[in-house]
Amino acid sequence: MTTHAGKERADRPWAALAALAPTRAAFATLVLMLLAFAIAAFVFAPPARSQGESGARYTGVASCAGSTCHGRMEGDGTVVRQDELMKWQEPSTPGGAHSRAWAVLSNNRSQFIARNLGIGDPAKAQMCLGCHSTAGTARAAPAEDGVGCESCHGPAGGWLASHYAGVGTNADPDREMRDKHLANLSAGLKKLEDPVVRAGVCVDCHFGSAADGQFVTHRIMAAGHPRISFELDLFSSLQAHHQEDADYGWRKFGAANRRTDHVQMWAVGQATAIERSLALFQTRRGTEGLFPEFYFLDCHSCHRRIFDQAKPVRTGLDNPGRSIPEGMPPYNDENLIMLAAAARLAAPALADQLALRTAAFHKAMATDRPSAVAAAVQLSQTVAALKSAFASRNFSGTDAFAMVDAISAKAISDRYTDYSGSQQAVMGVDTLLNAMVSSGRVTIGAAAGIRGDIDRAYAAVKDPNAYKPSEFQASFGSAVRAIGALR
Repeated sequence: MTTHAGKERADRPWAALAALAPTRAAFATLVLMLLAFAIAAFVFAPPARSQGESGARYTGVASCAGSTCHGRMEGDGTVVRQDELMKWQEPSTPGGAHSRAWAVLSNNRSQFIARNLGIGDPAKAQMCLGCHSTAGTARAAPAEDGVGCESCHGPAGGWLASHYAGVGTNADPDREMRDKHLANLSAGLKKLEDPVVRAGVCVDCHFGSAADGQFVTHRIMAAGHPRISFELDLFSSLQAHHQEDADYGWRKFGAANRRTDHVQMWAVGQATAIERSLALFQTRRGTEGLFPEFYFLDCHSCHRRIFDQAKPVRTGLDNPGRSIPEGMPPYNDENLIMLAAAARLAAPALADQLALRTAAFHKAMATDRPSAVAAAVQLSQTVAALKSAFASRNFSGTDAFAMVDAISAKAISDRYTDYSGSQQAVMGVDTLLNAMVSSGRVTIGAAAGIRGDIDRAYAAVKDPNAYKPSEFQASFGSAVRAIGALR
């Protein structure tokens, strides 16, 4: 067994170091904005005993808060830290954002949004509770829990007792710990170590779902809600309340030396995000009254300065990946761009099919909705195949370097003509750099030496209103070259 007291996070040492950098802290602020959370204190509540929508029983955050469980003040437990609740409810860091999810609904910005939408108190509106409460409804768990433990780990009624039970009753406690975890999974615990499962859980709110209150429409954003943006591995790192050590390896993967594959997590996250986007586009969510649902389209294709003068001024760059006429808003393809890069490396047999079906989808968007939906179905099939390929493949530190090369290759980088795609690119190279450190391919010191290059790329996408494609491409290219020099 491994004692955690006094240790830095073993899974993402570079992320821990980078958090000290001013511009990394600035990006954490950006993430907080995207999550739409604000500072608030956590209120302990008596354990809830409510039924979720699926019939599973929610027990509430308080059921996890004992000092022999996850409620210690210090992370000095022997198998897990045991201060996970303290990490979850940190008052001002990204790591505590989920605990503040419900409290944020009472701040001035949320009240402003609610007035614009005419929904009354946002802390009681299902439009908001779908993502700002534990189970997507105030009926299942105390609303003040915010996004509590069971939002991600699943309703605990079926597995809490066995989860609490100790190990060490036989000659092989590691095996017993593993067997107990497998039993808990069978009883309803979410297998979040599986990137496909984790991505599916996260995108429900961080991208959208068909459930009531889990879709941020263009109307909601126009009312004042932040634009939805998500990158699975980076956001997981910011939210992690645990450490990955030998105990974690045994429990989650059945081997002491196994750890999360961060390159795989990133790739599966990209595939899942566009898969969910295309799936929702095919439903009634794809339209809003007479109009398309603008949530699915590239924001900056419309939200840009207008010039009316004799000498025209171009406010954008041609995008070779979008076969759609000038003047028609294209689909938001930020994840498709990343997916194209990942496919070239990890599933080359599907890369050409992805390119052809992506082009066909963009072209169909200029025809009519039935054509676009039919093309989305075809593209979704390729995306699903890519997700399966990524999930079944083991990635290495060398692959992380190759993936950075793929993201920065001219065929891909020429498509960084809008803010959202560029933001995904810099988040991607950052999470891949972290993967290089966690796999031992790059030292913390070497990564720290090029932090300034990464931060300049982040600065280029800090403010969407100040975004300039050519400036981003220059700063991004510098960051990529700096990473390449570490090879």
